Amino acid sequence: MGNFGNWLLKLGQSCLLIGQIITRIFIYRRLHWRNTIEQMSMVGTESLLITLITAGFVGAVFTIQVAREFINFGAQQAIGGILAIALARELIPVLTAVIIAGRVGSAFAAEIGTMQVTEQIDALYILRTHPVDYLATPRAIACLLMLPILTIMGFLTGMAGALFLSDSMYGISATMFLNSVQNLLKPWDLIAALIKSSIFGILIAAIGTTWGLTTTGGAKGVGESTTTAVVTALLAIFISNFFLSWLFFQGIGSTIL
Repeated sequence: MGNFGNWLLKLGQSCLLIGQIITRIFIYRRLHWRNTIEQMSMVGTESLLITLITAGFVGAVFTIQVAREFINFGAQQAIGGILAIALARELIPVLTAVIIAGRVGSAFAAEIGTMQVTEQIDALYILRTHPVDYLATPRAIACLLMLPILTIMGFLTGMAGALFLSDSMYGISATMFLNSVQNLLKPWDLIAALIKSSIFGILIAAIGTTWGLTTTGGAKGVGESTTTAVVTALLAIFISNFFLSWLFFQGIGSTIL
């Protein structure tokens, strides 16, 4: 029960950290540009290849699962649009966030946790540098900006994989496939994907940073913080995805569609 209470406490601190980041950006106008650019490179550029590979294979696999059943029902003209909706609304935003949580969120927790147990965070205070400005804000901005870009590129790659497989394995022409996408995919689907990925990015950055800043117990504590931060980030992604999907496609999104 103690561990669960500690976990809830850190989760609450993550929410407070998001508020601190917003406050210090818009009220105090504190931002370390060099750190922000470095983090954007880590989150975006260095994660691009694995994101595109994953998206390409996800698009291809989902095509295998869907195409034959639709062809059996004589609905092959709808395959492209259904694939586009599935990838844009759910698969690509969530899978991209999962990749970033595993690759980047863990790095945030490990790096900041190491700084915490080696008293480098205390040194920042001595140098009159606030850890939120120097560590949390650049990571949050990097995730906020880079995840939507990775999501769009992943969506395009996933659709390319789906188009290739549909044409080569199931004889669905590119014209039929793209016409279906044009007819069924709405602009709101892509807008919702971008909003989702931005929120996922903020959650990943806040959770990774919070667990790093609250690390205790030396090297063992760093490992435990890293593991717990990744698990918590994944839970946050899946739970928030449910509520965002309900809001976008049953709430405000239903009035737009």
